[in-house]
Amino acid sequence: MIVGVHHIAVGVDDFGKALDFYTKALGFSIESEAEFDNVEKVDQAIGLKQARAKTAMLKAGNVFLELWHYSSPEPRDLRSRACDFGYPHFALQVDDIESEYDRLKSFGMEFVGDIVHFDEKSSAIYGRDPCGNLIEIYEIKNSETPQLDRNKLGLALSNGN
Repeated sequence: MIVGVHHIAVGVDDFGKALDFYTKALGFSIESEAEFDNVEKVDQAIGLKQARAKTAMLKAGNVFLELWHYSSPEPRDLRSRACDFGYPHFALQVDDIESEYDRLKSFGMEFVGDIVHFDEKSSAIYGRDPCGNLIEIYEIKNSETPQLDRNKLGLALSNGN
């Protein structure tokens, strides 16, 4: 039985810069950090040979986000667009998209367009983290649109405090 989604993994080209962004700008807490170099069981699990990487497991609310920075094998830059196959983006639900846009822009997030308002239902804008990964900032404006259960969230993402 599937219990739920445990974590989303994000490949980054600058571990320190990404860790700062996800903790300071987005409010994730660091649950654990690890490094490995040519560990047989890790190679077997991820399907690589002689892998070397740093990882951090981050948490906000009821979701974990895992940052990966590989130094071996040599990573390729596969910055995706919203229409590409694979895992092109993840979305963060916010309460006030305009203030989050301003706040995240002050942390250096580069947005790919302007905030779009979908009638009275929702608003969205896409931006990139410091390593180029696409993140959707998403505000839900009515109870008919599927959204996170706030009673099960635990702690909330940063509100800039």
